Amino acid sequence: MTGKPTLYTCAGSRGLRATWAAEEAGVDIDLRLMPFPPRAMQPDYLELNPLGTVPLLVDGDAQMTESCAIAHYLATRGGPSSLAIGPGEPDYAAYLDFTYHADATITFPQTVYLRFARFERDRGLQEAGEAYGRWFHKRLIKLEQRLADGREFLCADRFTVADICIGYALVLARGIGLDDGVPQLLKDYRTRLMARDGYRRAVEREGPSPFTGG
Repeated sequence: MTGKPTLYTCAGSRGLRATWAAEEAGVDIDLRLMPFPPRAMQPDYLELNPLGTVPLLVDGDAQMTESCAIAHYLATRGGPSSLAIGPGEPDYAAYLDFTYHADATITFPQTVYLRFARFERDRGLQEAGEAYGRWFHKRLIKLEQRLADGREFLCADRFTVADICIGYALVLARGIGLDDGVPQLLKDYRTRLMARDGYRRAVEREGPSPFTGG
């Protein structure tokens, strides 16, 4: 595919998964940073993405709004990549499972916590938000068990998009005040991921964020 993909996002949001994947894969993207929340701060964005959510990737006729799917897409845009695990490879099923697990099970309660316990505290919903925070911590057990045997990465003994997607959720936990319930094993895993040049370049490109504490 020719041309440069355009990524619309807010610094440190779930779109960081896409920026990070692009840096790891060496994909040149046109990064369009917007103020948060874009549906209110940049209403013309709704013409591109009626959902008003971030990220949004536009690549020719392709438009994508799911951060983990975008990360996988960018990692494999030029063909097979070590960042993805294909059918027939060991851990193919685990790769898919953890990539989807990242948003559906891990990031979802974080976003509800963030809304109720941080952004809308004046509505009296902080207790509900805190409950979702505890839900997030309980859902970390699968990751903890996966890494308990000393493996460095989640799948196939190498860094993949699954690590990007899960890793972002752990970075977000630190940035929004949910780190006390994160096991040390997962904090150590996060430290390894954040030390990668690809992650550092992605954070530098996006700049300071209220989500990741940068």
